[in-house]
Amino acid sequence: MSTARFSDRTVWITGAASGLGRATAQAFAAERAHVWAVDVNDAGLAETIETIRAAGGTADGGRCDVADAASVDAQIARAVARFGGIDVLVNVAGIGRFARFEEIDAAEWQRVLNVNLTGAFHTTKAALPHLLARPGGNVVNVASSAGMRGQAYSAPYAASKAALINFTRSLALEFASRQLRVNCVVPAGMSTAILQNFVPRPDFERQLVAYMSPPVPHKMSDPGDVAKAILFLAAGDVPAITGTALVVDWGTLA
Repeated sequence: MSTARFSDRTVWITGAASGLGRATAQAFAAERAHVWAVDVNDAGLAETIETIRAAGGTADGGRCDVADAASVDAQIARAVARFGGIDVLVNVAGIGRFARFEEIDAAEWQRVLNVNLTGAFHTTKAALPHLLARPGGNVVNVASSAGMRGQAYSAPYAASKAALINFTRSLALEFASRQLRVNCVVPAGMSTAILQNFVPRPDFERQLVAYMSPPVPHKMSDPGDVAKAILFLAAGDVPAITGTALVVDWGTLA
């Protein structure tokens, strides 16, 4: 496999302060991309950028709340000013937790949708003119196995990820004639910080927890492996792939 598939291409990535976002930013930088990393976690974001630079890569970025359109617009503009354009948009930022439906209020419901779904709308809308201006532009969204079938105790999260998958497919159709590819990856459980928000509680029904579990008990994906799937979709080695939901889940949905 080439180690420079993204040489001199600019990748704008959300949720880059930790977990999958950090692993993906590092993987793009290792293949010579110019990485613009954003997150609401200032300390984690600075660490991600520093690790990339220490390894000889090119990275910059800044604080950005994807639920805030003005915040997104500002960081898109900064990236374009710094690197001259945007070739790849990767939407990793996401929030959620396990909770009984009765425990979820309207504010939490809206915040989850604002980050996981509307955030992707904001970033795609702001980046679109720049993605269309360069050949090979594409978007990779990070959905979830919770978006492919019902998942108990996570109604807002599952709803947002299901909508994100169809958002991906809809844009892929609309922009196919303009050579903009839009895909998403669909991971299940990953060894990242957000996993602590999805620990089953004693009051959850065991059969419902088992329904969402991988066939090999406690089998979690490594963020670096999911990042490889993201890079595969972004690279354009198979340009016919657009509108796909690439499942990376150790057989959880099989």
